[in-house]
Amino acid sequence: MHPDSIHIDYGRGAVPVRIDPARARWHIVQPRHVPPLDHPREHFRTACANPLASPPLAEIIAPTDRIVITTSDGTRPVPNRALLPWLLEILPVAAEHITLVVGAGTHRPNTAEELEHMLGPAVLRRIRVVNHDAYDPGMNVRVGETAAGLPVLLNRHYVEADKRIALGFIEPHFFAGFSGGPKAVAPGLASIDTILGLHSYGLVADPQSTWGVLDGNPLQQALRDAAACCPPDFLINVTLNTAKELTGIFCGQYLEAHRAGCLRAAEDAMAPVTAPCPLVITSNSGFPLDQNLYQTVKGISAAARICADGGRIIVASECADGVPDHGHFAELMARTESPRDVLNWIRSQPACVLDQWQAQVLATVLIRRRVSVYSSLPPRRVAQCMLTPVADLQAAVDAELAALGPGADVAVLPHGPVTIPFLKA
Repeated sequence: MHPDSIHIDYGRGAVPVRIDPARARWHIVQPRHVPPLDHPREHFRTACANPLASPPLAEIIAPTDRIVITTSDGTRPVPNRALLPWLLEILPVAAEHITLVVGAGTHRPNTAEELEHMLGPAVLRRIRVVNHDAYDPGMNVRVGETAAGLPVLLNRHYVEADKRIALGFIEPHFFAGFSGGPKAVAPGLASIDTILGLHSYGLVADPQSTWGVLDGNPLQQALRDAAACCPPDFLINVTLNTAKELTGIFCGQYLEAHRAGCLRAAEDAMAPVTAPCPLVITSNSGFPLDQNLYQTVKGISAAARICADGGRIIVASECADGVPDHGHFAELMARTESPRDVLNWIRSQPACVLDQWQAQVLATVLIRRRVSVYSSLPPRRVAQCMLTPVADLQAAVDAELAALGPGADVAVLPHGPVTIPFLKA
């Protein structure tokens, strides 16, 4: 009898891993399955008309208002091709009064082809679309400062609009607790100096800055402080199932709607494991999140929550967009000899360095665990980041199983960081 297989998200598809009960005790760790919404357009219209802690969207917007809508860039699976047409249907303003600003944070701008894939050609023809540029001083204006005294500079189009609407997707996040909510504003639309200040070593290192923690999370609070300097007038956040289908729509005042969506996401994503596993196999949730190695740190971080000290994490992540070549993540990982050296170097800097937060999280994992990566990257690029390249995913799994011997506990996160695995006492 052939052993069963489980499919691991990878790019726009999946890769199989054999699950042989004679070789290990397998723990399949994945979110609770939630069926998609029936008639999602009607759910959307109802949510906008009956929002949380806010007047209905139609009462907030005047026909003469200049509107800015912001949404995530192409690394996030926000279902913009559905949400944006539905939103444009109910906005009582002319199309020429609407600008969509793509919240790229520190990421590169989305290309014309990527924008068409994300938004659909009809939206691109109808309204103005702008990529946010955190590095352009002329695009960002000061709107205040956080409680810690960090100056907050945000996208000029967003700040100068009469009304601001934020779209987003709520999923577990490795140091903000959850995505969505205030992240649409900062870091999404913030200047590079503001973004760096929101990702300081101390904020990322705090034990409460972690998966699934909203209240008491100092990094999440810093994001809220920044967004409060120029908050959205209306928030539309959604939850998705593992097939990236709509399961919930949360609209209204940006903090209250976000909180409601996070509660729902936590119910779906929290997954208990009874003991640390010496081998954890994970993904980075497939496309669009697994486009580069930088983002793949999220899948690695999720797996580390249940990986035993000295254990092995094997992550499948296509990385079609490289490490990537822009940013400083690869440079930070390659500049020193060990993970501890990476952390020491980051701590020694007088100011935050671009992408240090991702290197910080990865180095923290690598101090206590080994990580292998199955991807489309050249092996040397993976090795430069202190990771072990894998040419054959099944062969790598088989080698680890042989070394562990029969009966070892092995966890598999087929959908990667959309799951919050945790050790159950």
